[in-house]
Amino acid sequence: MIGSAVAQRLRQAGHEVVLAGRGQGAGLFLDFNALPPRDELVRLLQGHDVLLNAVGIFQAQAEQSFDAVHVKAVAALFGAAVQAGIGRLVHLSALGAALGGATAYFDSKGRAEVLLRQLPAPVVIVRPSLVFSPEGASSRFFLRLATLPVLPLPGGGPQLVQPLHVDDLVEALVRVMTCTDDPPASLDAVGPRPLPMHGYLRLLGAALGRNPRVLAVPMQPLRPFLPLAARLTGGLVGPDALRMLEAGNTGDPAGISAVLGRPPRDPSRFIDAQEASRLRDVLRTRRAVLALRLSLAAMWLGTAWVSLWGYPRQASHALLARVGLQGGLADVALWSGALLDALLGIAMLVLPGRRPVYHAQLLLMAGYTVLISLWLPEFWLHPFGPLLKNIPIAGAILALILLDRAHGPGDR
Repeated sequence: MIGSAVAQRLRQAGHEVVLAGRGQGAGLFLDFNALPPRDELVRLLQGHDVLLNAVGIFQAQAEQSFDAVHVKAVAALFGAAVQAGIGRLVHLSALGAALGGATAYFDSKGRAEVLLRQLPAPVVIVRPSLVFSPEGASSRFFLRLATLPVLPLPGGGPQLVQPLHVDDLVEALVRVMTCTDDPPASLDAVGPRPLPMHGYLRLLGAALGRNPRVLAVPMQPLRPFLPLAARLTGGLVGPDALRMLEAGNTGDPAGISAVLGRPPRDPSRFIDAQEASRLRDVLRTRRAVLALRLSLAAMWLGTAWVSLWGYPRQASHALLARVGLQGGLADVALWSGALLDALLGIAMLVLPGRRPVYHAQLLLMAGYTVLISLWLPEFWLHPFGPLLKNIPIAGAILALILLDRAHGPGDR
């Protein structure tokens, strides 16, 4: 989110930008889990004037650890950049980064800063606080919260944050990267004033025409469920997110005000009228997608229960006998179909990337429809329309394929 916005701003200012990453649009292929040998990395970086590292992960995974992405790769990249003679080095860290920080995320960012300070060339370290962007996953999550009738917040949301608009962060980064004077060695990129979390969310809600009431949620009974919440939300709600919130996220805005030549935008002006209209449309779409997902998940889970326990087993065997399945084969088919239905329902609820699940549902429905049409064609004329209802269900699944995110829980 931040890196692409910086690249766009630099191009608009007439600079030549080389994107480094794993995607198809990258001009320089770099994988922080598997950087090339030092000599090759130096060769790839030679001839460039400025390096900005905006790589970061909020939640560690089996294939992406904080140590690999935030520490070892950063040290290798900037060490090679110094050797390649790049004149301006900028690293995007995080406000709260420190050795032994409140979370593994903060600790890894702190360890990277220590290593960067040991290099034989200055590195500008920019530490953003909570960043608001209409395209950001965390901002979209906060916006969804802010438009609820009731805001369920830990302890009522007194924890302090100091949100910064992404446009101000991008402008500050571009100025640090391109200024002719020596930039500051470190910059706390924060908004103009601290706010309690409930105050920030109510400002967002007011911009969208909502006035949610705050509900204080006691966290102790919910702590055992936070790891599952982290899995379902991509880390936006979870043990680490709560520790980061409790640790606070504020700083002195004097530094970024000096870089910008003005105070950063106040959170009350993050969303103008035009942006509010667009965001309301986006949020309505996200709510519709969630409603479709939950209803389809309930259908698959309900179908599994009905197949195994709700519908008379003898009647199920009679139907399967007409398809040519009897005795043990009928039981295997009955249990296999029910378990497959249940797995599809669970996958709709817990998997971050759901496109394969949607395609599997369409294939399974098509298979059921063909088998029933061949051996039980009277169900097409059943007064409750069990087969005819497959048509709107297929339409709902196709809508999810078009509207739901293709890559995990975040807007990317």
